Amino acid sequence: MLFDTHAHLDEDAFSQDADEVIVRAVASGVTTMLAVATTVESSRATIALATRFPNVFASVGIHPNYAVQAKPGDWEAIEGLASSPKVIAIGETGLDRYWDHTPFDVQIDYFRRQIELAKRRDLPFIVHCREAEPDVVAVLRQMAGAGQLKGIMHSFCGRQATLDAALELGLHVSFAGMFTFKKNNELRELAKTIPLERLLVETDSPYLAPQPQRGKRNEPAFVRYTAECLAEVFGKTLDEMAAITTANALRLFGLSGEVS
Repeated sequence: MLFDTHAHLDEDAFSQDADEVIVRAVASGVTTMLAVATTVESSRATIALATRFPNVFASVGIHPNYAVQAKPGDWEAIEGLASSPKVIAIGETGLDRYWDHTPFDVQIDYFRRQIELAKRRDLPFIVHCREAEPDVVAVLRQMAGAGQLKGIMHSFCGRQATLDAALELGLHVSFAGMFTFKKNNELRELAKTIPLERLLVETDSPYLAPQPQRGKRNEPAFVRYTAECLAEVFGKTLDEMAAITTANALRLFGLSGEVS
């Protein structure tokens, strides 16, 4: 069994066949999916989807690239939605210097807000980090204080120093389709330094499908290819790596004993 810890199932790419995509994922051994939100509207959509499918759970949050679009009342709406029964994470939050849609100080403000909300709700938060690794680490250290954080470095493809800091602060590390790309040998070597109990897998659907599905619309059923690649790196079978990453996800999201 596999757990896709990051899929944007409310995106337009799935508007015509989201139900079929979920059914196909379950048929391929993906027992659980986290539908990850990017805006208030997206948060409502992920909750609606999770309400209809027992295998799907939801996050709520405001992506750094959309924070500039947040309207009065949006943040209060996110705080309210966070108490919905099937919400198990906060985000996607984080920082992005690649795109300049949102002023950086606004990104930092929403990143901090969402970490605080995650702490209050005792939920993990999901970190987006693009060309902003030192900035992300600085905020994480500030928010952790002398303690540790419950969070996920989503679709990790960063440097050793960032990985070391994330692990030191208590975060889990999730790999997506890029992990399987032939050019990413350095990333696969980096993965070997991660304790097995901190590993997660995801698709980041509908983006960046793994080998051998590269170029296609990504979907949760494809998470097995990333798990297979991760298994090879660690000298495990697919079944062993699936069991490890799924157990890690269930424990992190507080679902142990609730999902079979």
